[in-house]
Amino acid sequence: MTSHWILGPGAIGRLLAHSLSPLAAVTLIGRRALAEQQWLTTPEGERRVQRLNALTVDQMASADLPAPGFVHITTKAMAAEVALESISKITPPTTPLVLWQNGFLAQPCITESWPGPVLCATTTEGAYLSGGDGVVHAGRGHTLIGDLRDQHRSVSEALAETLSKAGFTATAVDDIRQRLWQKLAVNAAINPLVALHGVRNGELRGARYSGRVESVINQVAMILQAEGIQPPNAGQGEDAWRALVWQVVDNTANNKASMLQDVEASRPTERGAILGPLIESAQRHGLPCEVLQALDQEIAALEASYLSAR
Repeated sequence: MTSHWILGPGAIGRLLAHSLSPLAAVTLIGRRALAEQQWLTTPEGERRVQRLNALTVDQMASADLPAPGFVHITTKAMAAEVALESISKITPPTTPLVLWQNGFLAQPCITESWPGPVLCATTTEGAYLSGGDGVVHAGRGHTLIGDLRDQHRSVSEALAETLSKAGFTATAVDDIRQRLWQKLAVNAAINPLVALHGVRNGELRGARYSGRVESVINQVAMILQAEGIQPPNAGQGEDAWRALVWQVVDNTANNKASMLQDVEASRPTERGAILGPLIESAQRHGLPCEVLQALDQEIAALEASYLSAR
């Protein structure tokens, strides 16, 4: 039986643990101890309790577990490299890693540094934590898996098959870099604005915010063209990106974006992983990015206002 280590007991990490546990040996790894009994609320409202094998990073050193078949890193983007380092001494260097982060920050860095296969996953599964021992699977989505160099197709296919058996809709793809940048474009147009103004995604349609969304789309479209990222849905240029962003806004109208959840919980946001790569790319290609820079500065100031009060 292939074993899965899941590093980071956040919403996606716990959803993975609940889903994979009936099929495989799963170890959920965090910095702090978790209750053994964990609850999952399904999209249909059914509440299930399951005992998960949860260990702290410190306990892993003496747990004497068999080598994992996969290590899933489900922390926030800015914590992914440090999290991997915390278990690197007990993880065989040939172990496939699976990165579940938003943005495009951890993925290229870890792909360069880890000797084994590094898979990237991008998902539209919706989940959020409920208390210290529960996770709500808020909505079903689609998960795409691949590696940035397209060298590990068979490993991606094996994982996609396992996830599909576990209840995910998962597909192995050979263009995961394109998919990650596409999701980055959508996140950049939605997450910072809803986080700054404390609104749900659908409210971006209003006159107060829509113009700024359009300004972000304009700059992002130019940047992605320079990066060689194809417009979504076989569309053309800025119009294709505009259609995708507004479609996601409409489809997730009642959602609280992850960056807004971070702000409400007084946590650091993933602005560096979402806005950072776009700003860096714009500067490298000599393109304007003042709209993105302004958003980044506003989010940074908002973070500083609550993080400094800790």
